[in-house]
Amino acid sequence: MPARIVRPGEAVAAVRRGHTVMVGGFGLVGAPLTLIEALLADDEARELTVISNNLGEPGKGLGALLLAGRVRKAVGSFFTSNPDVIAAHERGDLEVELLPQGTLSESIRSGGAGLGGFYTPTAVGTRLAEGREEREIDGRRYLFYPSLRADVALVRARTADELGNLVYDKTARNFNPDMATAGAVVVAEVDEIVGVGGIAPEQVATPHLYVDYLVQAEVTL
Repeated sequence: MPARIVRPGEAVAAVRRGHTVMVGGFGLVGAPLTLIEALLADDEARELTVISNNLGEPGKGLGALLLAGRVRKAVGSFFTSNPDVIAAHERGDLEVELLPQGTLSESIRSGGAGLGGFYTPTAVGTRLAEGREEREIDGRRYLFYPSLRADVALVRARTADELGNLVYDKTARNFNPDMATAGAVVVAEVDEIVGVGGIAPEQVATPHLYVDYLVQAEVTL
């Protein structure tokens, strides 16, 4: 089935109170800023668990969602770029699960691939290893990390065709393609939508079978 082209508010109606939401981006680069603004306008988008590299910047992107009190838990790897995250965590208003960046990426990829989890030597012997299963493989210590999936994944691409095939722009690709495989519902915010055949097959990074909704970008950096 082709993706549906909808307005931002209609697309984020898939996000309900208490949902787990994956949000693409690294800082604000590659972040679906139009969709994040639509979440702010939807009163049901509350008590969210957000899986993202970081929670935007102060008052921008996911940082605005945090200040609005919509985020209950953040799962990511680089939160210190936004001081509001640290303050919310210290107040007890925000639960934080910190993952090494490569581990976060692989957890999302594994979720999209239908795997239960994986073993990695990263973080062995550190505080991040506390409470995690550890085993020795070929004389080396590894930690087990479960895969990550989400109720809804919000991703950002440069171009989509009317089916929903996606092309990303340079480093804005970051976490977006993996997240597009790991959400039960996938919403893609794009700069432009072209006709079927307007994207060369070898350029497609996310096939349309993963994408449920397309939204025209209205907010840019």
